Amino acid sequence: MASAAIFSSLRRRRSPSLEAFLAPVDLSDVALVQTLVSVTAEIASSFSDKFFSFQKRNSRSLVRKVEIFLVLLEYLRDSGSALPWTAVICLKELYLLLYRSKILLDYCAQSSKLWLLLQNHPISGHFHDLNKEISTLLDVFPMEDVELGEDVREQIELLQRQARRAKLFIDDGDEELRVQFFSFLDEFEKGRVPDSADLWLFFAERLGIRDAKSCRNEIEFLEEQIINHEGDVEPTVSVLNGFVAFTRYCRFLLFGFEEDEVELGIGNNQRKPRKGLITQEIAETFITIPKDFCCPISLDLMREPVIVSTGQTYDRSSISRWLEEGHCTCPKTGQMLPNTRLVPNRALRNLIMQWCTAYGIPYDPPECTEASAESFAAASPSKAALAANKATAGLLIQRLEDGSPCAQTIAAREIRLLAKTGRENRAFIAEAGAIPHLCKLLSSPNSVAQENSVTAMLNLSIYDKNKSRIMDEGCLGSIVDVLRFGHTTEARENAAATLFSLSAVHDYKKRIADEEGAIEALAGLLREGTPRGKKDAVTALFNLSTHTENCARMIEAGAVTALVSALGNEGVAEEAAGALALVVRQPIGAKAVGKEDTVVAGLIGMMRCGTPRGKENAVAALLELCRSGGAAATERVVKAPALAGLLQTLLFTGTKRARRKAASLARVFQRCENAAAMHFGGLGVGYAFAGNSAANRDSSFAGDVAVPVSISVPVL
Repeated sequence: MASAAIFSSLRRRRSPSLEAFLAPVDLSDVALVQTLVSVTAEIASSFSDKFFSFQKRNSRSLVRKVEIFLVLLEYLRDSGSALPWTAVICLKELYLLLYRSKILLDYCAQSSKLWLLLQNHPISGHFHDLNKEISTLLDVFPMEDVELGEDVREQIELLQRQARRAKLFIDDGDEELRVQFFSFLDEFEKGRVPDSADLWLFFAERLGIRDAKSCRNEIEFLEEQIINHEGDVEPTVSVLNGFVAFTRYCRFLLFGFEEDEVELGIGNNQRKPRKGLITQEIAETFITIPKDFCCPISLDLMREPVIVSTGQTYDRSSISRWLEEGHCTCPKTGQMLPNTRLVPNRALRNLIMQWCTAYGIPYDPPECTEASAESFAAASPSKAALAANKATAGLLIQRLEDGSPCAQTIAAREIRLLAKTGRENRAFIAEAGAIPHLCKLLSSPNSVAQENSVTAMLNLSIYDKNKSRIMDEGCLGSIVDVLRFGHTTEARENAAATLFSLSAVHDYKKRIADEEGAIEALAGLLREGTPRGKKDAVTALFNLSTHTENCARMIEAGAVTALVSALGNEGVAEEAAGALALVVRQPIGAKAVGKEDTVVAGLIGMMRCGTPRGKENAVAALLELCRSGGAAATERVVKAPALAGLLQTLLFTGTKRARRKAASLARVFQRCENAAAMHFGGLGVGYAFAGNSAANRDSSFAGDVAVPVSISVPVL
């Protein structure tokens, strides 16, 4: 389908591509005429027999005008006579007019029917503009100075008179359908559901949309217009959301739920391959993406990096979804966002583009403007959209209850999509009774049904009131089963993310940890999952570790070992260190962590190379290990290579919490019997540690500290 960018560029007299609006300035007269003949012949052959659902008269009229220009141009080519310079200038202008005509005709032939209805007036205006410009061009074309055959001259003069008389034409039939389309939305706005017979007549008989696939294509096109929306284009994003919701309702009401089983993967458990994922194309070339180029939310290469008010950078699509879901904190730091403005990080985007070019990786940053993206993210659902979505949810839940396996799979997928944005959608889907039916599908032998149902459960759980509904309906065991035995990687990952969402409620943390196999499965996903799976698992384990009664269960299930191993994975090390800092607060946790041979080295490595938050978590974990682990654990920490230098760095360059923890750790060392020396002076208390002497220092860190180090602890 034609892109909305073409339409908007046409409206602004801008070119959607460089070639379309650059006249051939360097061509000779003969070559210019030949080029125009080729372009005109292509338009005539492409559109003379083309069926136009809308704008029929305007389109046919424009095609006929192009065909008359073809007669003129072929005569000029065949005659070979010289052209005056004024005629050459006019022909170059004709080149631009022809290309704009081609774009407009192509747009009308390929665009969504519903979108053409919504844009009936503006598109009619574009045809009228072209008529006026054709009239102006013919008025200044020096026909008296150009040798033309009598029949050719008569056709051009006739075209000139017609173009002069042309008025704006809006097809009455198209306008009637447009008004009716809006009237259906008004019905939902007033709380009334349109009659199904009227909807069938409108969609099937008058628009020719007679199956679910065609209706889905219409929905996808309208959604594309929302994403690419420009602020001064009518209808607004809010109204477009209403039309999308209304069309989705009509799709299921009129055409049911049976679709191509091959497309859905019913029966053979095969999923459609994903297209255009940048990370997949990179994975095939075995190239590691630089961490700074990946979005902290999606872990994918950022296509449009933007900066939030906390200074963190995310991909626009990911952070926009986060904000749409009602969150008001920074996903990475947890800080409250003073505002939701997204500032493009152009410097980083340029670096990403250069890196992709260097490695031959396709990179296609979106062309939508900052203003359009912000307007899309900020648009609130209209009353009509909410009413249509609510009616759609009723149809979907009915199919979940009594539909065929294929219909249930489709219904679960659509509920998943419907619950993806908007707390209102999540609320009424759960209130309508979707959760028990989705829970049954979690045990489906079909991978697509299971994946859609667990993802729908995840999306619903984002709304706080739905967390209690999910737990009260007894869904926890089924979610854990998907985490343990799910058919697909994505299903298992989404099950882990669902547990993370549910564990936001303190009372549920113990119940989740006590569920058979839950922590074991999370630990396994943390060890062996994909980058996204590891992220889901470690965040869930972090939440569970905040409940003091879960410590023994996490040790027993092997979560501590998995968290220690994760310290070497920069994608999840920050959260792993945070979870360990919570576990070691208890003596049994400190004892278990202390038995891990690599834990101190892993935390020291984070203090050296981690993020500011990671360094903060690492020093906090070491401090708690000293406090709860006894003399043996403290001695291990004290003897860690290069620790003194890292602590000194943190005391002056770390976050406020990191400086406080580093100062506390230094005071613990003061009381430790392994301290080799203690003196007072300067701005604070200095400490020198025998464990950091050259004799005890690991060779791999020999260059970190050249002489015995003293740490000055500032007063905080």
